[in-house]
Amino acid sequence: MRKILHADCDCFYAAVEMRDNPALRDIPLAVGGSAERRGVITTCNYPARKFGIHSAMPTARALRLCPELTLVPPNFDKYREVSARIQAIFHELTPLVEPLSLDEAYLDVTDVEAFQGSATWMAQWLKAECLKRTGITVSVGAAPARFLAKIASDWEKPDGLTVIRPDQVDAFVRTLPVKKLHGVGPATSARMEAMNIHTCEDLRALPIEKLLDEFGKFGRRLYEMSRGIDERPINIERERKSISVETTFERDLPDLPSVKGALTPLCEKLSERVSRNGNPPLLCLFVKIRFDDFTTTNLEARGLAPELENFDHLLEQAWQRARRPVRLLGVGVRLVPEEARLQLSLPFS
Repeated sequence: MRKILHADCDCFYAAVEMRDNPALRDIPLAVGGSAERRGVITTCNYPARKFGIHSAMPTARALRLCPELTLVPPNFDKYREVSARIQAIFHELTPLVEPLSLDEAYLDVTDVEAFQGSATWMAQWLKAECLKRTGITVSVGAAPARFLAKIASDWEKPDGLTVIRPDQVDAFVRTLPVKKLHGVGPATSARMEAMNIHTCEDLRALPIEKLLDEFGKFGRRLYEMSRGIDERPINIERERKSISVETTFERDLPDLPSVKGALTPLCEKLSERVSRNGNPPLLCLFVKIRFDDFTTTNLEARGLAPELENFDHLLEQAWQRARRPVRLLGVGVRLVPEEARLQLSLPFS
């Protein structure tokens, strides 16, 4: 039986700012772009969340919800430095670490003999060391499967520690609301509600053929997750074919200006990931849009730098294909294959 940890820093960017300026700790705080430039909230602390503020929300709306909100521009160099120190702590525990972003990662601790092999004690050590060495609180989930570990890390945030033991998986999953499953956003959740599907127990009652008919390829994933099945390994070495980021919005973005307003933080996060991967040679840029009717369109272009104005141009063209409210937006870059890079680097004979 595998032992998987999912570690997730609590409101990471805001946490770094509060650590460096304790006066920000107990007031509503958000990290993001200015309202005048159609900025978007990247993250916010928990006092701000009490006002209904959340990531990907336009800054102008956040300020309407909370006029006393303190807004701080993002400092990604500082966040990357803190992230590197936290990732180093993860690697002290196990080499099997799969970073997902600057502030979260999966760890496979199945074969770790320290702490008498207890995933609970390992999680406690991680939390204590990250706080002591970086001043950042980390929520950790421990479970026999990836998706359960991720759900567990969010179960008691902030500063949470939730462990799902193997003998608890079946009971835990049966009562789990379907909206907690990875990939089930507001629109999918609404469709399930209309089908009288509220928990994984309800999902289990449907044959896989029905799930495939209703949800396409995602139906198989739903079938497996509703039974606690997730055999995906922790990936530490694999050739990247692309680097991308995307977000599903809590409420559909109604028009092109609001969609464009959500583009800046995505491009900033993409830039972080490209930098973290050593700025590899790029083949093309692409934009992905999923509309409110679940249709999806992708548009890519070669020969462009991964800059905001180029993604903005691609986004506008892609949105024109349907001109509908948008539930998901993604941006990314496709990479030159490693084989081609090696050929380019070979000397002439």
